[in-house]
Amino acid sequence: MDNTVTIDRNYSIARFAPDEAGLRQAAEEGFRSVVNFRTSEEKQEVTPDEERRIAEEAGLAYLHHPVSPDALDDALVDDFRRKMPELPQPVLLHCASGKRAGAMTLMALAADRGLDGEAALAMGRENGLDLTQEQIGRFVKDYADRKSGA
Repeated sequence: MDNTVTIDRNYSIARFAPDEAGLRQAAEEGFRSVVNFRTSEEKQEVTPDEERRIAEEAGLAYLHHPVSPDALDDALVDDFRRKMPELPQPVLLHCASGKRAGAMTLMALAADRGLDGEAALAMGRENGLDLTQEQIGRFVKDYADRKSGA
């Protein structure tokens, strides 16, 4: 799938919000789940409810876990971390640009693997997702540091 960043064999970040054709393509390419981090208030061509219907019709498990950059906190990330293991893999995660999806994925993986903030951001950078200059990148670093005890 074009315009995606593969973090590891189980998690890929879309730098776009997939439309119906994109969701069907994801299923055809072997993805088994889709996570949507866009809020219902965002302007979007496919609403979260429509996306769920399309994804499930294509055979994909679906999770809508809305994240507003202004309301990002540890509880929201921890809640996502609890839901991640339930998703059939591989998983395609998206928001509008990939920043929130990438941040949430990096934080969850870093916390589960005991990585500090620098290592979490490096994992993203090594795979083509550089959040170091983004405000959300500072939250990723701080969250991973808190969870790793760094």
